[in-house]
Order: sequence, then structure tokens, then C-alpha cells
Amino acid sequence: MGKVVLVTGVARQLGGRFVRRVQREPDVDRVIGVDAVPPGHHLGGADFIRADIRHPRIARVLAEHGVDTVVHMDVNGTPLGKRGSRATVKETNVIGTMQLLGACQKTPSVRRLVVKSSTNVYGSAPRDPAIFTETTPPKSLPSGGFAKDVVEVEGYVRGFARRRPDVAVCVLRFANILGPCADSPLAEYFALPVLPTVLGFDPRLQFAHEDDVIEVLRIASGEPRRGTLNSGTFNIAGDGVLLLSQAARRLGRPTLPFFLPTVTWVGSALRSVGVTDFSPEQIRLLTHGRVVRTTQMRETLGFDPRYTTAGAFEDYARSRGPGLLPPETLARTVDRIAAALPAGRGQK
Repeated sequence: MGKVVLVTGVARQLGGRFVRRVQREPDVDRVIGVDAVPPGHHLGGADFIRADIRHPRIARVLAEHGVDTVVHMDVNGTPLGKRGSRATVKETNVIGTMQLLGACQKTPSVRRLVVKSSTNVYGSAPRDPAIFTETTPPKSLPSGGFAKDVVEVEGYVRGFARRRPDVAVCVLRFANILGPCADSPLAEYFALPVLPTVLGFDPRLQFAHEDDVIEVLRIASGEPRRGTLNSGTFNIAGDGVLLLSQAARRLGRPTLPFFLPTVTWVGSALRSVGVTDFSPEQIRLLTHGRVVRTTQMRETLGFDPRYTTAGAFEDYARSRGPGLLPPETLARTVDRIAAALPAGRGQK
């Protein structure tokens, strides 16, 4: 008998893609997709069970189907569809994770748990270190929003790992996920025709491409390869960083700088009309940025991303079409000015 894998959050594109991918693994006998709403995409040969992980029924699903591997992807920063709400997302993230872990604890067949987390656990603060490692504590714990959700989720996961030491637990802290189908808060922000920014700040950003997300989830949900270990906590991001100003130029999007207090008001206005998730945590990220070290991802987990941070952003940009300003012309002009400045100063 092969493995029975249960995946949560399959109504989202990323969850659906992972379900279709993991079915091709030779040691996987059956895949079960779970979500509170039916997916609008095919799940291949997987079984779909309509179940809300916030409710105790999820325990019966695990027990009845003899699930041995759980991949928890229903931890998200944005609602699913236009009718969702931030309150529903928070309940699914926190209460849903509690219920799912409680169900896993009571199901003896469960042997592996993979949790999709986020580098948001580190927060964004002015006194942050230049680079976060998996063991670096945040200077300021997130006080709300998705960042606080993932802090709570990881706390529950650590408690589960203590209660079920026989279960291999892998927590993947993804940088901002980008790609043609990405539905992350930052993907929504970059889709705006004009990008609100914080005056005087140009944060460093990292991205993980959605293709790399699927591949590292596959590695985490299977048996570890020789010389690797796929249990523990890992930062997942593409190599390199992009400044926000560089990202705007590559998109062809003009920026509109605001003083910090005004940006908070702009964020409230944008959320009121449903334009994007411009939350306080998003504002902090776009002020101070965040960069993580991925040494453990490579040396312990044995995963080398196919896309760099710049490559992931480029693929996302291609899928969104041109902005108000031609990116090639804008980038070329800025680069020429930057190259000319030192020579101009030297002649004075």
C-alpha cells in the first residue's frame, strides 16, 4: 500500500497544483483534497471532500481514510474570492489549524505533517537584522493581520510536535510567493496601476516562485533523500533581493510616495473599496523590508530553487502585462542616469 496524502486549501490555485503534482509520486497511492468550497479547477485523480477544517469533522476524514501524510496549505493572507473576508481567513488560519492538529494528534496513522508558513513570522521593524535565520527571534512580534496568524499557527505546530514526537513535522516559511497565478497580498499590491510607497524608504524584498513552492512541498511531503532531512523549520526564498524601486521600474508602474501616517490612511481607503490587502503589516514590509537566509533550505532540506528572486518577479511581471510606463525605456533611462552621475561629479 502506498501513502495516503491529505491536502488542505485545494480550492486555491496553489493547492490544486500541488494535488495534481503529488499524485505523480511513485509511492503515493491516494490523494485527498479538502476545502470548505469546491475548487474551480481539476484535481486530477484526487478525491475531493468538502469539509471545513474549522470543524471537528476533519478528524473523521483523517481516521476513515487512514491518512498518513498531511500537507496543510490552508494558511493564507488573502480571502478566497471576492466574497471572502479577513475574519474568515483568520479563523481558517488559526482555528482551522488548531482543529486540524487536534485531529492529527488523535489519528495514529498520521506520520508526516507539512505546514505552509511564511517569513511574516519575523515581522518587519527598523531594528531588524540584515538577514533572518530560522532561529533569529523577531525584534518586534507582529501585532495583527496575517503575520500574527502565522506566529500563532507555528506555536500550535510546535505544541503538536511535542505531543506527537513520532510524527515528522516540516514547517516551510515562504517568502512572498509570486508567479502567474499568485494570490498573495504582495501580488495584489504590485497589480495596482500606481504603487503607494513610504517616502524615504526603499525596502529589500525576496520572492519565492510558485513553481518552486510546489517542488519544495513535494520534497517535504516525501521520504528524505540520502544526506538530507525534511523535518524542521526552513526559510524558502529565491536567491538575491530586489529593492521596491527596482520592482516598480521592472513593472512599469509609477510610485506615489506618502509620509508614513498618510500611507496608513491610504491603506484604509484601498481596503474599503476592496482594491488590495494593504494592511499595517504590509505597510511595515514596504517600509523596512525583510531578507532571510536560505542555507538550511539548501544544505539540510536539499532544495535548490529554480528561480531567483529577480526571476520570480520577472515571471510575475510578464503575466501582468505592461504598466503605465514602458519598463524597458524606464529602466534604461534610470540606468543611464545612474551611470552618468559619477562621471559628472568627477568633472566638477
